[in-house]
Amino acid sequence: MTSMFETVMGAGFDRLHPRLRRRFSVGLASGEACTGRGVMDRVWHGPAFVKPFLALGATRNILVPEAGRDIPFVIENVPYTDGLGRETVSFVRTFELPGRSRRFDAQMVLGPRGDRILDYLGTHQHLASELHLRAEPDGSLLIRSGEHRFREGPVDVRVPELLGATAEVRESYDEGTGRFRIRVRVVNRFFGPLFGYEGSFTASYTDVRTLGVRPGLRPVREEVRA
Repeated sequence: MTSMFETVMGAGFDRLHPRLRRRFSVGLASGEACTGRGVMDRVWHGPAFVKPFLALGATRNILVPEAGRDIPFVIENVPYTDGLGRETVSFVRTFELPGRSRRFDAQMVLGPRGDRILDYLGTHQHLASELHLRAEPDGSLLIRSGEHRFREGPVDVRVPELLGATAEVRESYDEGTGRFRIRVRVVNRFFGPLFGYEGSFTASYTDVRTLGVRPGLRPVREEVRA
């Protein structure tokens, strides 16, 4: 049973820690979904002038404009077939910030040639980025985003570096605590760090073929272009 992550990483997938291999084996072939529940030690954002940008993104469940410590966190990785017939795995993150919940949504789709993963961001998949995955020497997983493209109707343009950002995700498994550790940084080339979070969580697995996909997890709009 091969997940999209194993397909893209090839032999590198086998160098991941066994718990990470299990977590990133979720897919239609395995029939499993993974839910992570934990606490982010820190959720942060850049200088005050980036907050309007973050607030705009938050209207479509992209990025988080608030900051805090010890924030309850859930990540839902659920495989499903989208309306275009493509295998998709959700990466829906919910942060229980003081006074309100925030979501940071992404849906991952295997590229048409099977050699890359496309990351569609937000409720309407207007932003798309190619992901680069690599197993690190310590068995952790490093994910870096490539260029972003904005897609709406006939429009399909590269997001300028002035407005775009690069995301870096590091995920590992801590044998001592029995928890996954995650660190995320989103950085703009000109303005510096925009947003990030770091903390830990435990994972549980469910049979998606029995439970299905809960309402509200899928995006409002699905982008046809891969």
